[in-house]
Amino acid sequence: MRAAVLREYNQPLSIEDIASPDCPEDGVVLKVLACGICRSDWHGWVGEHPRVKPGQIGGHEYCGEVVEAGPEATYQVGDRVIAPFILACGTCPQCRSGESNTCLDQRLPGFIEPGAFAEFVAVPRDHNLARLPGDMSPVLAAALGCRVTTAWHALTGRAALQAGEWLAVHGTGGIGLAAMLLGRALGARVIVTDIVEEKLDHARGLGADHAVDASDGESAARIHEITGGGAHVSVEALGFPVTVAASLACLRPLGRHVQVGMPVGHHAVQELNLNTVYAGNLALFGTRGMPSHRYPSLLNLIEGGHVDLSPIVAREVTLSEASRELAAFNGPTPPGVAVITDFTA
Repeated sequence: MRAAVLREYNQPLSIEDIASPDCPEDGVVLKVLACGICRSDWHGWVGEHPRVKPGQIGGHEYCGEVVEAGPEATYQVGDRVIAPFILACGTCPQCRSGESNTCLDQRLPGFIEPGAFAEFVAVPRDHNLARLPGDMSPVLAAALGCRVTTAWHALTGRAALQAGEWLAVHGTGGIGLAAMLLGRALGARVIVTDIVEEKLDHARGLGADHAVDASDGESAARIHEITGGGAHVSVEALGFPVTVAASLACLRPLGRHVQVGMPVGHHAVQELNLNTVYAGNLALFGTRGMPSHRYPSLLNLIEGGHVDLSPIVAREVTLSEASRELAAFNGPTPPGVAVITDFTA
């Protein structure tokens, strides 16, 4: 099969013909129908993700069709499924409590085992998968496995966003756009911030109540002015120190900050103004992924027509174009996300 393999950090991926994966006894082999290209993939590509080493096949936002099923598999050949990027064991205390995204024994295709920047991917523990709704395109489904699910859990499973509240979203990449669209669907009033005017215009066109240019460092003050006291919930979607600081500073008393952006590499340790947290009685939440049992709540929202997430996907690309999309994360990115849909070119 064709696969895009990381051979050297921050260099074009190597397009290679390699053996197709063996089928796990407790899982399936998928023919990959679509795979998103995520900032988390970029962290591995530049060498800042501690688990991604040369030789890795990236890709953790995927949708596929089962072409082989193991004897203990949940799904059958021909089923079309969506994959969360965390494949939980289902038996540890975290999984039994319903918090499978904090599983103590995670399998992570795309990070520590071969991912979906390839024609086929092996998926163990296929009880984590969700069936693809019949009217949902694989292109959109690919985005659900990381960015949309993470945003959904951040808003509903962590911050408990309520209708009528002010939601601030710092960064309008894939997670930021998802948080904005989902926040609007939940009845919140949404402010987005970014430093790229094109992305701010894009967010306005998709329904953001306000879009704030953060390039002058005054975004928190502007949010306080717009909201008459600060946001109730703030989502940091980049992992950068400047946006983390702005997210905390933009909150009103008793506000809730949700750390969604991945702070790894040289951003892993940051200096925070804890007096802001102390004086404002703020709550700080971390979130990573979504428990797989929460897929129905998200899919029902989409299938019921309550939110249109299709604007998140801006570009369909080939496997050989993945390197170009990864390199784009080195600077300000254009609106929307890229999804690989052609694995032969």
